[in-house]
Amino acid sequence: MDPADPVHPALGVLTVLTTVDSAEAAAALARAAVEARLAACAQISGPVTSVYHWKDALETSQEWQVLFKTTSAAYPALEARLAAGHPYGTPEIIATPVVRGGADYLAWVAQEVAAG
Repeated sequence: MDPADPVHPALGVLTVLTTVDSAEAAAALARAAVEARLAACAQISGPVTSVYHWKDALETSQEWQVLFKTTSAAYPALEARLAAGHPYGTPEIIATPVVRGGADYLAWVAQEVAAG
């Protein structure tokens, strides 16, 4: 398989998801990551309703999801930035590899992150 092929996972593009407790916190994380070129872009969705166990209690809360587009190479720095600026003590930070995508878009993500 050709690593330059847009359907090849070795291209190294990831989506990274986190959730926070406010639109303002979501915007701050998104802006910081994109300004630092740790992500090509970030999309904020919300509010979403989350249901989970926390400290032996069943919780329901409103959260805002932030989805970052980045590269495998930039992921460690992005994760560190998100953890440092996150309002939660145990933040959800989940990376998923992009295994297929438009060649121009994937190249744009890689170019934007590499420009940092």
